[in-house]
Amino acid sequence: MKKAYVFPGQGAQFVGMGKDLYDNYPEARDMFEKANEILGFRITDLMFSGSDEDLRQTKVTQPAIFLHSVILANSMGDGFRPDMVAGHSLGEFSALVAARALTFEDGLVLVSKRARAMQKACEKEPSTMAAIIGLEDDVVEAVLGGIYEVVVPANYNSPGQVVISGSEQGIDIACEKLKDAGAKRAMPLKVGGAFHSPLMEPARLELADAINESSMNSPVCPVYQNVDANPATDPEQIRKNLIAQLTSPVRWTQIMENMIADGAGSFVEVGPGKVLQGLVKKLNRDIEAVSAAV
Repeated sequence: MKKAYVFPGQGAQFVGMGKDLYDNYPEARDMFEKANEILGFRITDLMFSGSDEDLRQTKVTQPAIFLHSVILANSMGDGFRPDMVAGHSLGEFSALVAARALTFEDGLVLVSKRARAMQKACEKEPSTMAAIIGLEDDVVEAVLGGIYEVVVPANYNSPGQVVISGSEQGIDIACEKLKDAGAKRAMPLKVGGAFHSPLMEPARLELADAINESSMNSPVCPVYQNVDANPATDPEQIRKNLIAQLTSPVRWTQIMENMIADGAGSFVEVGPGKVLQGLVKKLNRDIEAVSAAV
């Protein structure tokens, strides 16, 4: 039985995240302090004792989740032996560092640049996202295809759960049309903007240069990437997919299906929250899904 390690994305943060690692593992403490130095501010203060509002700032949220995930994986020592890894959106960077494709330092710099570039793109045009529950993927896609606003599928999270992304007007129109089409729920989300949509193109262009300039190694195991849900080990393919990720949907349902088809019998979520474990169980209740422990 193969073991898959999965890494969460934005939205999994909570105040106090990572403090137990900082307090109990000297190497973790060193990594957190190195992160403070690289970022130019004490993100540990915001993670351990800041406010929810502090942690919701994209420039804080993304590096905070990345740090918690990567340092937790590192703290597992020899217990971290992945046969395959994947990360949801931002979590793909955590997965790449844990799989040794990116260094900790390069990964953190890229995540920080990604967060700031996305924040700038969000400020250019009012945009948002919404969760659609209870419709097949193809129905959601068909409805969105008939709307003359920017609105696209952003996250295929599990069967019957798709997050859409676009302009504020596009999301409003889509939510009404999707409810008319039979959606059980169409819920606008409290997010900074339209992630994984064409509205992130300025951020993609900005981040592309940074990704291309970073060293990318062959990972220690296959990395199932968001853009195509396929396992990748070639550094150039990983780089290409990572750049495309910002304006492409997260194909999480297909990633989990492909991992299971390739022999994954156990999923370990590495990072804050339990969202990804829940998505595994929605797909297949017979598959083991747990949180990482140190």
